[in-house]
Amino acid sequence: MSFSKRYLEVAKQIIDSIDTSAIEKMVQVLKKIRDEEGRLFFIGSGGGAGHASHATCDFRKLCGFEAYCPTDNVSELSARINDEGWDLSIANYLKVSRINSKDCLFVFSVGGGNEEKNISTNLVNAVKLAKEVGAKVISIVGRDGGYAAKNSDVSIIIPTIDPSLITALTESFQAMIWHLLVSHPDLQVNLPKWESTK
Repeated sequence: MSFSKRYLEVAKQIIDSIDTSAIEKMVQVLKKIRDEEGRLFFIGSGGGAGHASHATCDFRKLCGFEAYCPTDNVSELSARINDEGWDLSIANYLKVSRINSKDCLFVFSVGGGNEEKNISTNLVNAVKLAKEVGAKVISIVGRDGGYAAKNSDVSIIIPTIDPSLITALTESFQAMIWHLLVSHPDLQVNLPKWESTK
């Protein structure tokens, strides 16, 4: 079997095993945040930061959320990393943004963070802060979900079918699921350009 066919076969298996009831629960959590005029903060590192930036755009433009992405502000993020350290960079951004119980932290991470192994501690500390102030936490993560999944109100864990493709397929499905969310009729308030063009 070619690598391309194998990749897509594994993707099919993941599709069949994703918990769609968790996706629907995530939709309802998000809808409640918007209805109560809460804000969304999208976070991630590496590919997760890319998803966070793109998702911020679409949740604002298509779904009418007040949404922010700390990694979009390179000047502030790099200053915080330099002056306060990587571990607290996102949490301190959220503090000055006054994240509160009306808001929601949305995490994209392959492993979900692990404090003991010192992995993605910037995300771990952001989740800790969100929980301390009573904000909702939702996540789309891979592997066993890590700290993010264990401390989320709703988490979608992308199952590991092929251990050699954990990162690639987790990030692929993160994009698929958040695009599903912004297309969901309970969330979408504006059509994308091509869907609205006759």
